Amino acid sequence: MRIGLLTEGGYPYATGESAPWCDRLVRGLGQHRFDLYALGRPGTPLPLPPNARVVRTADPEGPDQDGTPKNRLERAAFCDGRATRRAYGRRERRRFTEAFHALATGLCREIEVDVEAATDPGAARFADGLYALAELARERGGLPGALRSDDAVRALETACRAPGARRGAAAAGLRDHLAFADHLERALRPLSFDWYTEDALGAADLCHAAAGGTTALPGLLAKRFFGTPLLVTEYGVGLRAHYLSTAGADRSAPLRALLAALHGRLAAETYRQASLLTPGNAHARRWQEKCGADRNRIRTVHPGMAADRFAEIGEDEESGDPATLVWVGRVEPAKDLIALLHAFAEIRARQPDARLRIVAVPEREPGGGAYRAHCKGLAAQLFPDEAAGAHAVGENPVTFEELGGPEAPTLEDTYASGAVVVLSSVVEGFPASLVEAMFCARATVSTDVGAVVEIIGGTGLVVPPRNPRALADACLALLRDPERRHRLGAAARARALELFTVEQNLAAFRDIYLELLSHAPVRHRPGDGVPFAHPAEAHVPGSWKQKAVPTGSGGPDA
Repeated sequence: MRIGLLTEGGYPYATGESAPWCDRLVRGLGQHRFDLYALGRPGTPLPLPPNARVVRTADPEGPDQDGTPKNRLERAAFCDGRATRRAYGRRERRRFTEAFHALATGLCREIEVDVEAATDPGAARFADGLYALAELARERGGLPGALRSDDAVRALETACRAPGARRGAAAAGLRDHLAFADHLERALRPLSFDWYTEDALGAADLCHAAAGGTTALPGLLAKRFFGTPLLVTEYGVGLRAHYLSTAGADRSAPLRALLAALHGRLAAETYRQASLLTPGNAHARRWQEKCGADRNRIRTVHPGMAADRFAEIGEDEESGDPATLVWVGRVEPAKDLIALLHAFAEIRARQPDARLRIVAVPEREPGGGAYRAHCKGLAAQLFPDEAAGAHAVGENPVTFEELGGPEAPTLEDTYASGAVVVLSSVVEGFPASLVEAMFCARATVSTDVGAVVEIIGGTGLVVPPRNPRALADACLALLRDPERRHRLGAAARARALELFTVEQNLAAFRDIYLELLSHAPVRHRPGDGVPFAHPAEAHVPGSWKQKAVPTGSGGPDA
């Protein structure tokens, strides 16, 4: 089977959240051929197995295709419509205006479900405009300058002020329209890719998108142009990530409303057209259903994680300091280390020998050290350095360490050093640190957020978020009861080995690929020939034709 794998984060050129999963999928399903279509900045490719090759690479955040300046205000004169007129004739320009007006109208319209038709008219208008733009781009070799021209901005302004428009969109001004046109041009840049030909995505038996949103957009167009089945896997819902992102905190409220509408409409259309959705957990599944996904076309496939590296630690129940708590993750406000430190203050008051290790994974984005510094300052105030005697050197019971450093060289060493692993987050998707702790047979105390309950399944303690007292009580209950701690750790390891290994993930996708292909209509490509035009015997070496027997040679009739 030939799989068109649509990846995000630049895989196989860079490492991101989806890169390890994509690599394990490609290597684990060696019987299939994977054509990689990478969205991201190209670079030095990672080593690929023989069944995989990079077919196309594009950077949606890179320079514009026609060489215009990146800043929308700087290129206003260039994009006043003259660039579009040079690229398109009168007929194409009219087609573009009609298609963009349909897209903008559907984008700005309030969500209204037609009870009789069970559809949202705004979503239908958005889809009509999207595919009309895609067909125009395919015929004319892209949309050079059109999505950020004055024609587009005027159509957007008209749609925002039309009756029935969203309240936030109706309040948008010219600066909001210009900024949104910039974002829209980048979000819809896959419409202008040269991926939609018979020797590219048209040759794939199945398109598998490693994320929704812009990553899945080429898969939508492949289904539109060639009827290729689309499989969408989401281990982190892109729409949820957009809502939680702090990158656009300085944007105006109308601009944020328009961007949320764009991501919402694109996600809804992806879910509507996908042959199957495979969220990584029930939390992501609920988000998809809220966005209009048909629950009959959703199948939860837990992400596979390598368990071998934790085998030695998981088989040693007695390893680790019985008074040490371990926290592993990115140091950011969503992890709520402030609540964890306040909870540990109560733990120390009731069990003075308790210690807390906070092990931070390397920062992915610059500027993330402010929150860590704030947490360190709070820890210094809550826990002054203590010494056992008058001549001993004082030390703090809370340590901040870096994964890969001398104190925490590997994840295995980190989890092996403690008796209980703690998760204090207020926002989570699928916390991988919990699964890693379960592989290590460690008892866990977690807050009830995201997919935590689905992962733990009764093999750990779960408390409400933003409740330091409940967190402290749960940690103390496990620190003071070694037998219960070991029992929960063993159950957690057994559950993780049953549900979250690479093997179960590969087996699930192997069956899904065959299922989707068996339901897809047969497509004949040029040069494939006519099925069953030759009998099976024609492919067997030797002659199947009976030799003639000469007359009078004593044959069977003699």
